[in-house]
Amino acid sequence: MKVTIDQHSGFCWGVVRTVEIAEQEMENGAEFFSLGPVIHNPVEIERLRALGLEVIGQADFERLGGKKVLIRAHGEPPSTYAAARAQGVTLIDATCPVVSKVQERLRKFYDNGYQIVIFGKKDHAEVIGLVGHTNNEAIVVRSVEEAAEVDPSKKTVLFSQTTMDKATFYEIARVLKERIREFEVGTFEEMAIEFHAKDTICGQVSGRDKKLREFARSNDVMLFVAGKDSSNGKVLFEICRQENPRTHFIEKPEEVRREWLAGAGTVGISGATSTPHWLMERVRSSVEEMFRSSN
Repeated sequence: MKVTIDQHSGFCWGVVRTVEIAEQEMENGAEFFSLGPVIHNPVEIERLRALGLEVIGQADFERLGGKKVLIRAHGEPPSTYAAARAQGVTLIDATCPVVSKVQERLRKFYDNGYQIVIFGKKDHAEVIGLVGHTNNEAIVVRSVEEAAEVDPSKKTVLFSQTTMDKATFYEIARVLKERIREFEVGTFEEMAIEFHAKDTICGQVSGRDKKLREFARSNDVMLFVAGKDSSNGKVLFEICRQENPRTHFIEKPEEVRREWLAGAGTVGISGATSTPHWLMERVRSSVEEMFRSSN
């Protein structure tokens, strides 16, 4: 049996940067905290916890005056920074630069009176941060059907959570544009209503689509390694499964089942942008050990 790790999988550079910042801060042995899990991967979180990183919530600020708290790659709304200042908490900002740029662009459109629509998941940390930059007025849509309910009478700009899929983004953009055109035809307004679609999906996420499809097709069985709460992981897993029905989602090596590998000559291992390479290596070792013990 040949077991191969997808060379294009694993941490994106934004996550690498965040983890490195956390590790550097913990080198001196001082207490260090993370506002929420650094990434959506429980195995990596446990590794960082063993190094001394404590995951906290914003309610803990009042007991952490003078301490350092990490802002993870997903980013935070302005209210978080205000709360930290009020409690004397020092924030170490590890927001992914891609996310920071989206926040900046979104805020400019909001300040210029645009209706802000975000393609994303309402409860996702990144989206909560983005919405906070619009005074919590942005409209979050997850589907074309939800986008069809957006008020077409306002000048509008569409953004995206950085880990969503491009196909749905552009379909939502098409629907919003058509609704605004229909509204213009049905009114006596002389001035056209502005609409802009800003594709803010991370290139490292969207760029993996084609390579992952090729990798999934080239293997008899696929093991996709990611945290169950990883938005990016769910998207990439579905892409993988579309190309290879024998694709299985796991968080850690112990979840691999021997029967999944029956009759397989090749096994591919891939992961989300929040999946560390060392974890995929462990999965490979586990699969290879299974194969050796069955012969």
